[in-house]
Amino acid sequence: MHHRLRLSGIRKHFGATVALDGVDLVLAPGEVHALVGENGAGKSTLMKILSGVHAPDAGTMQLEGAVFSPGDPGAARRAGVVMVNQELAIAPHLSVAENIVLGAEPDRGPFLRHAAARQRAAEALAQLGRPDLPLNLPAGRLGLAEQQLVEIARALALGCRVLVLDEPTSSLTQADARRLFTLVRRLRDQGKSIIYISHFLEEVESLSDRYTVLRDGISVATGDTAGTTPAHLARLMVGRTVDELYTRSPRPGGEILLELDHLAGETKPASASLRLRRGEVLGIAGLVGAGRSELLRAIFGLDSVRAGTVRVGTYAGPASPLLRWEQGVGLLSEDRKGEGLALNLGLEENLTLPGLPAFLRPADLRRETRDWIDRLGVRCSGPQQPAGQLSGGNQQKIALGRLLRNGADLLLLDEPTRGIDIGAKQTVYRLMDEAASSGKAVLMVSSYLPELLGTCDRIAVMCRGVLGPARPVAEWNEHHIMLAATGAAAGTE
Repeated sequence: MHHRLRLSGIRKHFGATVALDGVDLVLAPGEVHALVGENGAGKSTLMKILSGVHAPDAGTMQLEGAVFSPGDPGAARRAGVVMVNQELAIAPHLSVAENIVLGAEPDRGPFLRHAAARQRAAEALAQLGRPDLPLNLPAGRLGLAEQQLVEIARALALGCRVLVLDEPTSSLTQADARRLFTLVRRLRDQGKSIIYISHFLEEVESLSDRYTVLRDGISVATGDTAGTTPAHLARLMVGRTVDELYTRSPRPGGEILLELDHLAGETKPASASLRLRRGEVLGIAGLVGAGRSELLRAIFGLDSVRAGTVRVGTYAGPASPLLRWEQGVGLLSEDRKGEGLALNLGLEENLTLPGLPAFLRPADLRRETRDWIDRLGVRCSGPQQPAGQLSGGNQQKIALGRLLRNGADLLLLDEPTRGIDIGAKQTVYRLMDEAASSGKAVLMVSSYLPELLGTCDRIAVMCRGVLGPARPVAEWNEHHIMLAATGAAAGTE
């Protein structure tokens, strides 16, 4: 088999930390190759070496049989290796055409050839099956999925032979994700080689041709995707069985802790009524934009309430986030970097603020932080490591741990496992189960239907701002949830 890209024995150290310890990967023309592994397994480091950000300490890379050793990202792109990161790099004030040719502008001396630039951009979009995208429109006015499309078109305009897609569906709707899959298959059929990085193993199974699994900086397995299953890949990733991914301990029902009566925000939700008891996990499903996040923010006092009531315990008056916190309500934002953590502060500050007693000695604080790090299974160098240096999964554990450490009785969790690996998900599910079985109440928003069905006692579906009735999880399946989310089932509007 002809190999377009071959990585052999790649090693990389950062001080005493071994990031990669002999990684092999082979990529053929016209192949979608999934690269999977837990956060911290070495995927990002390997791709930074491939894209010219880092140089390997040992090992070799070959592109089309020739030595490949890019000194910087520009050299990698000129050689035909282009990476589209999870955080998109769009220039919002530039047009679609200008973004596509950025870094590969056709010129004549010091002058940009505008007609040639537009032609190159149009050809790239046509290759992707989207010649309808307006070339003159400022890229900042596009939706997230179309901005991603512009980045992929830029890769084509640069003449890419190897395209790396890093968590490309983490912020996409299901419809946009399906369109992306069609696009990836189109590029594969055109002979492009694609490295596809994703924590969604169902995507890996349906989209990729081959896979490589990294664990602790080592490539532990590779093979044809057709010969494996998501459960097998998960076992390879974590080095242990994940048959009991969704932990479900006995959950004794208790008193009503949260009651919503026709709650309406300034824009969303339009109407939401529910009762949540202690010892219960209640899931909120629905399409992106249905108003699920706005519902949690209104409950917590971050967004204003236009009508209806929120009752926490016996209190049903006006509320601010500070009052909710004092009432034992904790919110885990879907934006953990922007709202969930102080990235420049250490883990002990992130775990203990704002519930830090004035009399707690630094040594006691550090000891307590270490205890929580062990309980949460956080991979870190110690309590003083800045939260921004952790992987996404470990950041999420710290954000959730703060709510638990400070005694929150009502947990409002917005997409608690988005963008984290299978091992970190397992930890989050365990912590949720422990919280519910100890008498806390959990209200969880999630776009990932298997986890709603696997972790919740009841599920309610939000459609166009209206929350439907909460029903026992046994009465739901993925098909019925999607029907309710799109307004095609009885009980939704």
